[in-house]
Amino acid sequence: MGQIPDDEQPRSDPGVVAYLAHLRVERRASRHTLRAYGTELERLVADLGGPPVGWPGIDLDRLRRFLAQRGAGVGRRSLGRTVAVLRAFFGHLKRQGDIAVNPATPLRTPRFRLTLPRYVAEKEMTRVLGAGRPVEDARAARDAVLLEILYGSGLRASEAVGLDWRDVSFAQRQVHVRAGKGGKDRIVPLTGAARTALRALADVTRSATTGAHPVFLGTRSTRLDVRSVGRIVARAMRDAGAAEVNPHALRHSCATHLLDDGADLRSIQELLGHASLTTTQRYTHVSLKQLRSAYQRFHPRA
Repeated sequence: MGQIPDDEQPRSDPGVVAYLAHLRVERRASRHTLRAYGTELERLVADLGGPPVGWPGIDLDRLRRFLAQRGAGVGRRSLGRTVAVLRAFFGHLKRQGDIAVNPATPLRTPRFRLTLPRYVAEKEMTRVLGAGRPVEDARAARDAVLLEILYGSGLRASEAVGLDWRDVSFAQRQVHVRAGKGGKDRIVPLTGAARTALRALADVTRSATTGAHPVFLGTRSTRLDVRSVGRIVARAMRDAGAAEVNPHALRHSCATHLLDDGADLRSIQELLGHASLTTTQRYTHVSLKQLRSAYQRFHPRA
């Protein structure tokens, strides 16, 4: 089914190895997902005294004991992720015919308080993007493009750093996001400001704007990594006198501001690449501008 890279290869049971290979090859899971699932399953294998593990002999009570021990050291959200991994893994074993019954089916995800997506107010975002940073040097030009794309196109940090110049269409004002979350491709629009910033970046770096050359380069002229994106965003927020946020907050800001100004959820879902509309609906809880406007307009006693 394909080899798992060495840094993701579990020191484990054959069933776990096969499952991670399935995630990588057939589900096109990201390296982050493979690492997270591998870590959780390694914990389970160790708790069961393996490898190898006789999976048909593992029952619901045994999994509950494992979760009880795990829950003593982590919060509910982390425990919920463990439950999700167990369900998926044992479901795979059952589909493969390795076990007759999925013992993880009755497991319930612990309830936890939902947190609303953190986002940056429009005025603050305008200040961040228009902070007057010079673009004479390559780093400043790169950072300006990165901020415009994270906010203007709602890209995840991993999607942004994965962009090549071949993915950018200046004529159609769009970018091709390849193998986003879940391994899915999508086309997203570019703002006018992002297109201008991209042209400035190409001019400053004298980059060819075609071919499989990374748009965002680090200090060693290699593809920028996700951690560096976090530092760039934090620095930009500080320079603008705004509260520091992570790169994902710019994506949240994009969705929230679109919803505020009347965009429908389906369009936002397509832009962000959400598999489920339920994920996109989180933004209805933080977007009050549209609600207030509708209330003032339509309520007879407003």
